Amino acid sequence: MNRYPTIWGGGQLLAFSGMDGTTDYESGLCLRTAFNGYAFELKRDNHTGEDPMIRYTGPEPETIELTGDFFRFYADGKVSSGVLVDSVHLLLEGAFEVDPHDLFEVARNGEKLLVAPKGHLRKEWLDAGLPEEIRKRAKFLDSASLPEDVPESVRRTILKALSQLKTQIYSPEGQIRHFWSTPDRWPHKKIWLWDSVFHAIGMRHYNPALARDLVSAVFDLQQENGLIPLCGDPSRIHPLTQPPVLSLAMKLIHETDPAPGWIAELAPKLERYLKWIMANRDSDGAGLVEWAISASKDCRSGESGMDNSPRFDCALQLDAPDFNAFLAFECEQLAAFLPKKRNSWLGHHHRLCKLMNERLWSEEQGLYVDYDVLNHRRTDILSSAGFLPLLCGAATPEQAARMARHLTDPETFGTPLRVPSVARSNTDAYRKDMWRGPVWVNINYLIALGLERYGYRALARNIVQETLREEEKWYQECGTFFEFYDDRKEVHPRQLERKGMPPDGKYHPFHQVFHDYGWSATLYLEMIHRKEWR
Repeated sequence: MNRYPTIWGGGQLLAFSGMDGTTDYESGLCLRTAFNGYAFELKRDNHTGEDPMIRYTGPEPETIELTGDFFRFYADGKVSSGVLVDSVHLLLEGAFEVDPHDLFEVARNGEKLLVAPKGHLRKEWLDAGLPEEIRKRAKFLDSASLPEDVPESVRRTILKALSQLKTQIYSPEGQIRHFWSTPDRWPHKKIWLWDSVFHAIGMRHYNPALARDLVSAVFDLQQENGLIPLCGDPSRIHPLTQPPVLSLAMKLIHETDPAPGWIAELAPKLERYLKWIMANRDSDGAGLVEWAISASKDCRSGESGMDNSPRFDCALQLDAPDFNAFLAFECEQLAAFLPKKRNSWLGHHHRLCKLMNERLWSEEQGLYVDYDVLNHRRTDILSSAGFLPLLCGAATPEQAARMARHLTDPETFGTPLRVPSVARSNTDAYRKDMWRGPVWVNINYLIALGLERYGYRALARNIVQETLREEEKWYQECGTFFEFYDDRKEVHPRQLERKGMPPDGKYHPFHQVFHDYGWSATLYLEMIHRKEWR
């Protein structure tokens, strides 16, 4: 079997990986496959005009090898190739032409072309041999151990996920002292808290040391007061936070490749972070925490990660089942990481679980919901967040049974593709838009873990298998992992909305489902590596 992905499709991202050398956050080159014809768009931050293109001009290819950092077009016994030789240089040989553009420079030597951002061109790269440079880039895929007991289509999807994950890795830079990852090299580009966790969970199966770095990098951004920011880059941070799921990655990586010293180093930092959350996200002092809310109608709670969920449409302060479930899970794990403080952190875990059952459990709905702390009432939006208290063990067996029934009920969450971000019964809230209906791989993964905790292993396996098959289907058709998928299986992922349609009717990257999305790929790797879930 060819060890490299071979499916051409628009939206696939290419960049130089920190696994192969030093990256450049500000100036690094990023390409995206075009949606029309065999071409690559050269992407630049904050560039609003037409993207310059690199076009393949040869005969119709019989085969295309397309990874995250090199590509080869095979046609009529000839090969036309391209490879990222470092963070800012793309070396091409064969049937290619490059659009002129004032943001990029191009040098030529015979059939070789060298492309770099303006001011970065080093013509000596024209002397490099493309086959050798491709061999260097291919080492990670060549050496990856793939499951033997899966169909070839699954193995090919695994290779795509690995290739994508590799090129989302940056080398240490500025305030980030470890290797780190990004949800996508364009347009997100920064390091994000919970994305990094999910990337590390997938990477642990291939490089546990690198997986540890991806988590440690998040702690590199921790502030003196304990805050770990939502996102950041080598020189800046965001003032909000994001779902606290760090201990999940710490626990799973440690199980794969024990590193007690690493756990001992990070545990006190995690403790400071959890104390910051408790001190800064409990507005009414009742013991449960609330996500920060903004006035933006398309992103009222970026801190929650569920940016535009209808959960946040009307209320300003919500005791949230997902936030408190994550926090309780972190407390439970921290008790294991800090044995001398075990009782104290288990006390926080038990307290949060008790309060969730008192304030967030809806006996009428049979699910956890948000509580409006200003109007003193539970909300009526049933969302996928309501299942996450299973993760921390808050639910009683009776409550868990009612929640499990929702996942097979076609009127609520038993949709053709589970688990929808909003229940089918919330008809006024539903849209084909991000967190207003579509399915997210990370939430399915967390719900499956919660179901397993309560013994619902068959249900967890069914949800995971549905998720894996959907990802495989669209990879085989489009060559990419999408940010989210349609719960009704009615709409192509590319046609789903993202925070509404572009305001001017024109293409805008943040109003289109992201392609080559990080955790969709890395959690595919995580789930496919569990034999009981395949």
